[in-house]
Amino acid sequence: MPVTAPKSPTLTVVPSSKVDAHLSAPRVLQPAGWPAPKGYANGMAADGRLVVTGGVIGWDAEEKLAADFIGQVQQALSNIAAILTEGGARPEHLVRLTWYVVDMEEYLGNLKALGKIYREIFGAHYPAMALVQVVRLVELAARVEIEATAVVPR
Repeated sequence: MPVTAPKSPTLTVVPSSKVDAHLSAPRVLQPAGWPAPKGYANGMAADGRLVVTGGVIGWDAEEKLAADFIGQVQQALSNIAAILTEGGARPEHLVRLTWYVVDMEEYLGNLKALGKIYREIFGAHYPAMALVQVVRLVELAARVEIEATAVVPR
């Protein structure tokens, strides 16, 4: 529908920042005909300011690791949420997570608990993700390390 302006005075329509943010918000890339992924996205597109983390592990402010895999994942995701907040980002700005685990079977055997913890911290926003099994992490007792990339809309 065409927009018309009165002859006098001349009006300029400027989109609100809310509309701009919506247009540049991260968007899921799902090729036609591909099966819908569960708990991740195949790809993401976004325009804005990058907020990235290093490899984040499941230790607290006193550098004490949680005792088990699930506890370490919960703490690592909470740590990422805190870093995002510090960078002016929110979980819905996440476009990529890369998980490094020392035991793939431990990860796969805890999918229900992992999904619950993930949703408690990040909600139902699932960015592109990769999962890699590694021989070990720098901190010998660490079971998981996660890198995050977020894009805050302009």
